[in-house]
Amino acid sequence: MPTHYTMTELAREFDVTPRAVRFYEDQGLLSPSREGASGLRRVFSARDRTRLKLTLRGKRLGFTLSEIRALLDLYESPTDTVAQLQAFLTTLTEHRRVLEHQMEDLNATLEDLAQYEAQAQALLESSQRHDVATELRKKTLIA
Repeated sequence: MPTHYTMTELAREFDVTPRAVRFYEDQGLLSPSREGASGLRRVFSARDRTRLKLTLRGKRLGFTLSEIRALLDLYESPTDTVAQLQAFLTTLTEHRRVLEHQMEDLNATLEDLAQYEAQAQALLESSQRHDVATELRKKTLIA
């Protein structure tokens, strides 16, 4: 496995745009070295690759960039593993609580929508029956 990557290589590997890689760099999640005469060419390390992988995983799980940054910093800190795991567990628990609350809100909204759909369907069917009855009355009056 290579130890250095270009922006294009990382973007291709993780199916993101180079702009996304630059964004994560701007957010302090990645810190490539610079090469070339004017230092424009970014060179990403294996550490950056791992951080990008974990960042994208965190985004898929719905973590904010701030939460991802805190978790990445914990991951790399030389402190006690127990403290890292406790902080990670706290973040996961809080995130789960937020998602469960959002799910409750979504389920309530879905129930409301189902009721409105049923009411609209009933009104439509009633209106169609009324239209048919009106047409029948017109035909019997004409005949």
